[in-house]
Amino acid sequence: MKIIGLTGSIGMGKSTIGGMLERCGIRVHDSDQAVHDMFVYDRELIDQIDQEFPNVVTSGRVDRKALGKIVFKQPHKRHILEALTHPRVRQSQMQFLSDMRQLGYKAVALDIPLLFETGADLRCDIVLVVSAPAHIQRRRVLSRPGMTRAKFHNILTSQMPDHEKRQRADFVIETGLGFAHSLNAVRHILREIH
Repeated sequence: MKIIGLTGSIGMGKSTIGGMLERCGIRVHDSDQAVHDMFVYDRELIDQIDQEFPNVVTSGRVDRKALGKIVFKQPHKRHILEALTHPRVRQSQMQFLSDMRQLGYKAVALDIPLLFETGADLRCDIVLVVSAPAHIQRRRVLSRPGMTRAKFHNILTSQMPDHEKRQRADFVIETGLGFAHSLNAVRHILREIH
């Protein structure tokens, strides 16, 4: 089974490309979604976060906005959070890969925002980087509810620069040229790797 690593900086269109892969029959494990689910259902993780980050757990769930304010203002806190979440996300990915092998899939994708930063690219056969011009990225991100320029800047500085990701990719998918262009690029790549 081929493992496709899907990554890209914030606002590049990675979720859209993940949806296109699904549409083309490639099952996708979404690491961000796995974390969101853990913040609601993983009691052990929620208790650990409650101990490390007082006042971010309300009604038995992690308040992601409150947690985000802390980790982006205090980088050392982000490392604590990553130490708690990354092993669990990797375990979720391994379970997904095992399940997909048993179901007979020939290729699957792991959607991992910090693919290169965490070394997860070494576990992938092919890496797709989703990219767009900086002005499109900025417009997309700043149109999100609750997003500020400062928060956007903090997120960007925590991620590998786009040009570096592009250099390390097996394939780059440009999302600034419209949906049809991106879908054609996805289909072309899937034909090449099958």
